[in-house]
Amino acid sequence: MPPTTTPPTTFQLPYVARLGFVLLSITLLVYWMHVLGSIVTLLLFSIILSMAMFPLTQWLEKKGLPSAFAITLAILAFTTVFLGVGVVIGYEVNEFMQMLPQMLSKVESYTAQMQQWAYEHLKISHKMQVNKLQEYTQNLSSKSGDMVGSAVTTTGSMLGMLAIVPVFIFFVLYYRNMLTQFLYKVFSNTPKSKLNGVFSKIYEVVHNYLYGLFLVTLIVGMLNSIGLLALGIQSAFFFGFLAAILLIIPYFGILIGSILPIVVALVTKESPMYALGVAGIFFFVQILEGNFITPYIVGSKISINPLAAIIALFLCEMLWGIAGMALALPLTAILKVIFDSVSYLKPYGYVLGEPEVDKERELKSTKIQALERELVETIHETTDEVKAIFHKKKPIKKAS
Repeated sequence: MPPTTTPPTTFQLPYVARLGFVLLSITLLVYWMHVLGSIVTLLLFSIILSMAMFPLTQWLEKKGLPSAFAITLAILAFTTVFLGVGVVIGYEVNEFMQMLPQMLSKVESYTAQMQQWAYEHLKISHKMQVNKLQEYTQNLSSKSGDMVGSAVTTTGSMLGMLAIVPVFIFFVLYYRNMLTQFLYKVFSNTPKSKLNGVFSKIYEVVHNYLYGLFLVTLIVGMLNSIGLLALGIQSAFFFGFLAAILLIIPYFGILIGSILPIVVALVTKESPMYALGVAGIFFFVQILEGNFITPYIVGSKISINPLAAIIALFLCEMLWGIAGMALALPLTAILKVIFDSVSYLKPYGYVLGEPEVDKERELKSTKIQALERELVETIHETTDEVKAIFHKKKPIKKAS
């Protein structure tokens, strides 16, 4: 009788130990992502932009161009667009700089009125006001020198880093097949079909997010500009589209972009009601953008609930600053796709997404719209057939 062999028992760590390892791994990951923040953000921007350029690159390659040449042409096309936008912004900035003398004279007028009011109501003499103003000005100038130097250094380093982005984009696109094979080897236990499905979903989410963000920027920029033109604010298109471009920072971008036109309205207009009008326009556009425009154009593509988006926004800002705020939404959408594809991470994907009730309502709405389109097409076809039958009938002549 052969000896019975007992199956080997698998050792499993206690839940507390596993939780400790997970938290330690997350801590180390976040620490190194913060330490290497500049290079990590550049790589992430490059990967996202390479996804945006991939359709054009693929189309050029199908036309028979070599891969390197097609990628170079795609990068040059996108760079030309960005440079065109930069030229327009530079032109508007030049116009804004021509307004500075008028703004400074207005500020002096407001300052004189405030000094007179402080003298009449608070009994503060003009001499004391001037002394205090000089003291604050000296403190501000001493601090502003350091701030300007830091801003110049930061801007120079950012421009230097941005010059590397096209190089990263080129190599990400050029070695995309090798990178795909690398991921196949890393996740060798996962079927390739499942990995391809995840890659396709990530590409679709990022591409739809960028396309939707572009459409939302155009719509919001036009709405802002029309409102500012109605109030007679100078450089209306510049301020309108500047606030719209800042939509890349979710929920807070348009609020940041509204500060400058409000200040311009206070300085260049006689009545402060114009500033209130500007604030009202941006508030109204913000309501439209947050509740109607973005949810219908972008929200249905990435399915991230507002609470998760705001938390991701603050966490990424703490991690990478302004660049993190711009990356928060697409990275959260990518994480949701990954979580939804892994069985034991699906609860986290669920909590990042929209409630199931909203999804069911959206699915029903889509089905109703499809039925409405089919019904309208059927009515049109039936009407055309009836018209054709009616026109084919000839009038019957009566016998004389």
